[in-house]
Amino acid sequence: MPHVVIVGGGFGGLYAARALARHAVRITVVDRHNYHIFSPLAYQVATAALSPGEIAQPIRSLLRRHRNVNVVMAAVVGIDLETRRVQLRSDSPSDLAYDYLILAAGARHAYFGHDEWAAVAPGLKTIDDALEIRRRILSAYEAAEREQDPAARSALLTFVLVGGGPTGVELAGAIGEIARHTLRDEYRSIDPASSRILLLEAGPRLLPSFPESLSASAQRQLETLGVEVRTGALVTGITPEGVQVGDETISSRTALWAAGVAASPLAQTLGAPLDRSGRVLVASDLTVPEHPEAYVIGDLAAFLHQPGWQGKALPGVAQVAIQQGKVAAANVWRSIQSESRQPFRFVDPGSMATIGRAAAVAFFPSIGLKLSGFIAWMAWLMVHLFWLIGFDNRLLVLVRWAWAYFSHRRGARLITGGAVGDGAGRASLTSRE
Repeated sequence: MPHVVIVGGGFGGLYAARALARHAVRITVVDRHNYHIFSPLAYQVATAALSPGEIAQPIRSLLRRHRNVNVVMAAVVGIDLETRRVQLRSDSPSDLAYDYLILAAGARHAYFGHDEWAAVAPGLKTIDDALEIRRRILSAYEAAEREQDPAARSALLTFVLVGGGPTGVELAGAIGEIARHTLRDEYRSIDPASSRILLLEAGPRLLPSFPESLSASAQRQLETLGVEVRTGALVTGITPEGVQVGDETISSRTALWAAGVAASPLAQTLGAPLDRSGRVLVASDLTVPEHPEAYVIGDLAAFLHQPGWQGKALPGVAQVAIQQGKVAAANVWRSIQSESRQPFRFVDPGSMATIGRAAAVAFFPSIGLKLSGFIAWMAWLMVHLFWLIGFDNRLLVLVRWAWAYFSHRRGARLITGGAVGDGAGRASLTSRE
């Protein structure tokens, strides 16, 4: 049977594997992690609302019913399009030969030429990222409780988020809820509600992909939670002591990055044309130019052929990856059957961003519907429950959300991964609510 190698177990890779598994092909899914993460809810792990196991499942478990699918946990270091081989890291037994390739390796954080900021201001892409952010947020309160110097305590209770897209908005709102509700009455030396939470956006408004009215609504809802929103705020420096915005230095021990992403370095090994973000400029059928056997999808693809988009690339969101994964799989099977491949067309189901308890914004362009507040939040809740993979996950998350809604409590408040006395954001505790 033809061998299809799928690199990446995210949305694009997983849905491609499931679609192809119905056909007479041999499939190998390669990922450096053994799990698929429901990334739209990663911020809820980062802010202690959910545990990692509630938004992630092993890739093998998700594909166990498909006997023609093999899963390999390995790091891919390169793609040789000429010899049709996927090159694995040297500690893996051998490279993988393929007849067809679907590259869905995703993206990484982009710090716009300042990679030194990565250690100080982590971004949010993986479970490890979420746990690190959770550790830093909760440890800051523990360190502030012990701190005697008022200036140092103020810096510990100042949280700066860089980037006003959905991730930045959702993180800022969740931290606002933690400060004003979850941690209330739990500390004796500090008042968590006095925390200063700043959301910095270099552009003129938050959520630039949403209509202006919803951007304004999101800002109002954030400000209700005590978040200080600054637009036109270009960050020029980030250190362990604070964040530089123009001539101003904001003293803070916790900075979080939500300002940009760049394509996986695997794109550079293809020798194919790339855009400014390092994404592969794919053809209308999602193939690499001059290589009809190789497909690139999701965050790694720069798709410029969408009607009505005036040559703009599709965004790196889950729905784009899911739809591209299905179309890439269908085109692989068409090629095997000696049929012509079909062009990809994205059907936009809408965009959502949650801000806090009963606060969100949602936009459904196909019907021109704009929602904000409680109605948008309910729509967000239902949509995300529907797309969660696995019934157990849905049930657990629903119970968690119901508990959090009525109690303002977050039950995943473990601080792990550091040592007591290792500085701000480094305390190691094992207690939970």
